[in-house]
Amino acid sequence: MVIGAGPAGLMAAEVLASAGHRVTICEAKPSPARKLLMAGKSGLNLTRDEPAARFATNYDAEWLAPILASFGPAEVMEWARGLGIELFTGSTLRVFPVEMKASPLLRAWLRRLDGLGVRLQSRWRWTGWQGDALRFETPEGEQLAHSIATVLALGGASWPRLGSDAAWVPWLAAKGVEIAPFRPANMGFTVAWSPHMAAYFGTPVKGAALGAGGRISRGEFVITARGIEGGGVYTVSNLVRDGAPLTLDLAPDRSLAEVTGRLARPRGTDTVANWLRKALHLDPLKLALLQEWGRPLPSAPDRLARLLKALPVRHQGPRPIAEAISSAGGITAASLTDTLELRALPRTWAVGEMLDWEAPTGGYLITACLATARHAATAAAAALPI
Repeated sequence: MVIGAGPAGLMAAEVLASAGHRVTICEAKPSPARKLLMAGKSGLNLTRDEPAARFATNYDAEWLAPILASFGPAEVMEWARGLGIELFTGSTLRVFPVEMKASPLLRAWLRRLDGLGVRLQSRWRWTGWQGDALRFETPEGEQLAHSIATVLALGGASWPRLGSDAAWVPWLAAKGVEIAPFRPANMGFTVAWSPHMAAYFGTPVKGAALGAGGRISRGEFVITARGIEGGGVYTVSNLVRDGAPLTLDLAPDRSLAEVTGRLARPRGTDTVANWLRKALHLDPLKLALLQEWGRPLPSAPDRLARLLKALPVRHQGPRPIAEAISSAGGITAASLTDTLELRALPRTWAVGEMLDWEAPTGGYLITACLATARHAATAAAAALPI
């Protein structure tokens, strides 16, 4: 029995069924893989076409390295093509289906699972155990089920409306499973904007660089009514969440010396805004951010240049975990065997975002979910009688 029909659960079911086992997937929602479909609305980023060793450095958990070595970017691409999905690699090495959407891949995947005899039970919400039986809330009332092996693929704590609500935490903790507290990952940050910034809500910040903890992000990010979000922010979000100051370089392609030299020229009768626009080609949004986070602006060219190159971003912390792309925390490595079997619950494996690991967006999240599921399911298949 596989509990959870996201990418990790579907992959576990595929591996187990391909090995000759009868598999039932129990999914709380009316349909499977809702988070995958939501992620795919803006282009399904399956993986990143990087060498395996470099790819693995983007994860904070060393125990993931051998798992990703067995099923990394090359294997994910081969698997997707095996479903009949054409892929392309973008300029940033991100890998997408040619159709960009997740729905064609999901349909092909479900057809494969159906052909393998996998049974999908929708609207079956797992609620823990009753004795040795798995307990479910279903449209027909409470149901108890017995399984010779169970793969838990229930997700983390982000986007709970799509199914990953971490309701499982107390049930596993009561069984002796150690669980690191969940925290938001790949998330935006709350900013209490001044009224003048309302004109820029929904506008992307381009040609700038965010910095935190020694890491630089040149990706775009968006000004929203609640704060800042987007790929550029997500790249440094874990460092900022953990206490690193966040700064914004408004002229990342110019050195500090060049910026200082340009600001040393006479201003004449220009307003400060016009002077900065002419000297550094700052657009209105960058000028607004400088006023928002930099006032009162220093008059000395060297001090103003340093401010432009490292503008402190004043924020009120991460957005709630329910809005985060993913979550950090979950079942600790100490609670797992090398095959991801729960030490406290023999013949029960846990996979995907239930586990305590963190990675940036850009194909790393989906790949690790698929890889951990394949790793655990392969071990489970080998341990069980046909």
